[in-house]
Amino acid sequence: MGADEGSETQVTNLQAVATDIAAVPRARWLRIIPAVIIVYIVAYMDRTNIAIAMAGGMSAELGMTASFAGLAAGIFFVGYIFLQIPGGQIAERLSAKKFIAGTIVVWGGVAALTGLVRTQNEMLLIRFVLGVAEGGVYPAILALIGHWFPNEEKARAIAFFQMNLAVASIITAPLSGWLIQSMGWREMFVVEGVLSLALLFIWIPMVADSPEKARWLDPRERAWLDARFAEDKAKAVVVENVSVRTAVGDANLWKLVAIYFFFQVGFYGFALWMPVIIKQLTGSGMTTVGFLTALPYILCIAGQFYIANRCDRTMNRRLYTAIPMIGFAICLTLSVLLEGNVWLSYGMIVLCGFFLQAYAGPFWTLPPLLFPSNVVGGVRGTINALGNLGGFIGPFLVGYLTTTFSKEVGLSFLIGALVIASVLLYTLPKVTSKAPR
Repeated sequence: MGADEGSETQVTNLQAVATDIAAVPRARWLRIIPAVIIVYIVAYMDRTNIAIAMAGGMSAELGMTASFAGLAAGIFFVGYIFLQIPGGQIAERLSAKKFIAGTIVVWGGVAALTGLVRTQNEMLLIRFVLGVAEGGVYPAILALIGHWFPNEEKARAIAFFQMNLAVASIITAPLSGWLIQSMGWREMFVVEGVLSLALLFIWIPMVADSPEKARWLDPRERAWLDARFAEDKAKAVVVENVSVRTAVGDANLWKLVAIYFFFQVGFYGFALWMPVIIKQLTGSGMTTVGFLTALPYILCIAGQFYIANRCDRTMNRRLYTAIPMIGFAICLTLSVLLEGNVWLSYGMIVLCGFFLQAYAGPFWTLPPLLFPSNVVGGVRGTINALGNLGGFIGPFLVGYLTTTFSKEVGLSFLIGALVIASVLLYTLPKVTSKAPR
């Protein structure tokens, strides 16, 4: 019997162990996904609550111009670079669970200290350190999801995880607005920072690094996962002697970095200035601004689920990464053109929410299609590290262009970044647009 025949026989035998997905327990969906969602909800809250603070008195008290406020919001992503690749590699090779538990303690303390800053330079420093502390969490969670969900579930699993951004924004804007109006922007940072430390009581008991280490996993679910992962491995292209250093020379890595960078420019440039835009557009108080800022993220959840579901059904990863980018650009353009009508313009901002994060589930299925498994953790870390610099550039340049020219020029810059990202997607290999055979 040849090697290929032996591999096919092994896959067939494993498939026979558990083929009826309806009969397989789903503990992986009920433990892993809720845990990563909750952790990243609070992480995202600590990252983005500065947007509400800027509109709620922080900029005035610390004497920040629009340009400096954009710098303070965006410098987080400079610190965010440092643990991206190490975080992904540690999670792939050692323990995502222990690594994330350690970062929770550090970022929670740093987030609470943000409420004690007295000068602009202190704000820059604390935001930079917060970025370093949170930097490895995202690639570590993606690695954890890769250990628990086979290819046929991966886009949906990542999309469910990415829904944390929408849920976090729905919670953060009203909660932060209420805390600022009730107590002040400093107290808001302290309360939400201390909340992070409570995550350990959820994370430690709920999560295991892999099915092999989960005592709570039903044998039927373990057998089904073993069969599916063996099938994925049999379908994968085997590339020998590939290292992260070798992958760095691959043009596809830099295309993915550029795509992610330009989308992050658009996303964070929009998300971190949205409360200020809505306050200027509607003239509402901070509690109302908080609720108006939350509405787009309700549609965001629907968009993530719908796009990821369509992506897993068709396996056309490239198309369903591009659609949200194009939709976001169109709605943002209409919000600028219709600004003369306050509520119609705001309606377009709400519609932006449907596309805001719907790209993420499909996008993060692309690296495993283009790179072997032994380097995919480092590849994800590289993409997230360098691509998230867009989270610095977007808020900063929106602030600078708004100060120098107008708000419309700042938003037009974001629209251009989204268009570039969608065009770059179609330079990727065809394997990203069809199901693997």
